[in-house]
Amino acid sequence: MTARQPCPVAPGALEDYAAKFDPLFASLAQRRGFREYLTGLLARRDRNKTLTALAGAEPVVGAQHPAVQRLQFFLSESRWNHEAINARRLELLLADPATAPHPGGVLVIDDSGDRKDGTATAHIGRQWLGRLGKTDNGIVTVTTVWADERVYYPVHAVPYTPAKHFPRGKTDPDFRTKLQIGTELAARAAKAGFSFRAVAADAAYGDQDGFRGELRTAGLPFVMALKPKHGTWAYGDHAHTPVDAARVLAWTSEEEPGNWTPVTRTFHDGHTETWWAAEARLGSWGPDGATRLVVATADPVTLPAKATWYLATNLPRPDGPRQADSPHPAADLAEIVRIYGIRHWIEQSCKQIKDELGWADFQVRSDAAIRRHQTLVNCAFSFCWDTWFAEPAPLHAPTTTEAAAGERGSRTRPQVLTAVLAEGDPRRPGMAGSVDRATTLVAGLVARAPATGPPSPDQRGQRRTRLEPLPPALTSHRCVVTSMATTSLSP
Repeated sequence: MTARQPCPVAPGALEDYAAKFDPLFASLAQRRGFREYLTGLLARRDRNKTLTALAGAEPVVGAQHPAVQRLQFFLSESRWNHEAINARRLELLLADPATAPHPGGVLVIDDSGDRKDGTATAHIGRQWLGRLGKTDNGIVTVTTVWADERVYYPVHAVPYTPAKHFPRGKTDPDFRTKLQIGTELAARAAKAGFSFRAVAADAAYGDQDGFRGELRTAGLPFVMALKPKHGTWAYGDHAHTPVDAARVLAWTSEEEPGNWTPVTRTFHDGHTETWWAAEARLGSWGPDGATRLVVATADPVTLPAKATWYLATNLPRPDGPRQADSPHPAADLAEIVRIYGIRHWIEQSCKQIKDELGWADFQVRSDAAIRRHQTLVNCAFSFCWDTWFAEPAPLHAPTTTEAAAGERGSRTRPQVLTAVLAEGDPRRPGMAGSVDRATTLVAGLVARAPATGPPSPDQRGQRRTRLEPLPPALTSHRCVVTSMATTSLSP
């Protein structure tokens, strides 16, 4: 058998990570393309990470540059299996004690839409785009994210294809709704070895009786949000909506809470808040029904809209009649609140993946190329966690916030101080660090730093960062392969 030609190495720690995927690529060009693409995603850029940006070329006029064309071919034409790459990424997460899923985690289901022009791109259509908060032309992808109180990462992602792309529309046997895709992804995650306490989702999924039924049939536990006015049939003097059910619960004061139980919510910055939770009744839903209705709020008197959750779950009540026969461990009110609180990590995951790593910046049309781009973005995200846990801890005493964050896994480290964050104007868009500074990037992820948006028109000409080209060893196959273990992409 012919020996494989050596591949130009990627900068710093990225080479060790990329080398773990080499057996899945059949040629030197594919292995080099994988490294080039991840390097471009992780490098700091002041514009959308299109192929020209990933290669460090000028927009539009640089589209024919050989480095750009290589990335285009790698993404759209080269023969490699994106599902095998994602499976390898998940294997690495499962094998690392710091990121391995455990039964206390949560599998979050959600979908995210991005605006795209035209009609020729796969999966495109006029549909609701949650990121924009309106109906527009774009692409929606259903995703699953595994998360606990400290770590979160994407598991699977499948673009939703609108009915207009099928010959028989919604009656076509190949058409699948977002709810059906979500159920399939949850089952795939469980089959792949991702253990979790429950599946969590917002009201867009929780309000769907069929979706909850499919999860129940699949043997999966769930904690789903409901809209306050999600209606159900009941006799005239009974509660008809979750908010009606909450308002009939007894409450006098904190000293005499009636039906309410205090629960402590711990936020990632270390501070805690006392919320109140209670079992409510709505139609056939109740503390000992097949579905429980749990209300959690910061104020049982006013039930503020932005600080009140109405949650449906099939987890049994402790010491209730369903506990003995349920396939799932019982969950008290505090546990239900904890599970749904973790769901919000998917919002932060979307910010970092979309705003920092260029999830929606692709300019390709085929289904295969879109799925490959999404897989590569997820690889870049997972690489950041891999580097974060692999690097030695910073030399400083843990702060109060860090101590409150707790420990996870044998390689867990405290958060870094802001002194090591990337230099520069924090209002400028871009990564908090590039390949050799993945620690800085992940520090921003863990600290829930707000993701920056694209620059406004009056900012684009100010302090514009000059784009650096990719390292020569990656962009030219004629170059002599040299060690780049200490190469930095930061300006």
